[in-house]
Amino acid sequence: QVQLAESGGGLVQPGGSLRLSCAASGTIFSIGTMRWYRQAPGKQRELAAFITPDGREGYTDSVKGRFSISRDNAKNKMYLQIHSLKPDDTDVYYCNAEVLLSSSSHFRDYWGQGTQVTVSS
Repeated sequence: QVQLAESGGGLVQPGGSLRLSCAASGTIFSIGTMRWYRQAPGKQRELAAFITPDGREGYTDSVKGRFSISRDNAKNKMYLQIHSLKPDDTDVYYCNAEVLLSSSSHFRDYWGQGTQVTVSS
């Protein structure tokens, strides 16, 4: 099986920065597109950023210029650098990855448990 584990969340003041990490472990042949989602209480989970295996990045408009996604394919890890944090960025941030378990399988979606980011003075 595959596990995704997020880390790096916490309490930060407005204007501050954080670096979130996502580590994939288990039976992994390869990882396709990886994504960061975020979800506020009572709201739908929304896509914040994605990165393809060859490094192509995409961001939702509300985070462009402040969020930077990256990945280390050798370590099966993904990162999200967040700058100029705002109170509206207070969410649970989830890691998502398309994982291939073997050369003959299909990509399957996996999720982490989430890491809380709270932006408050």
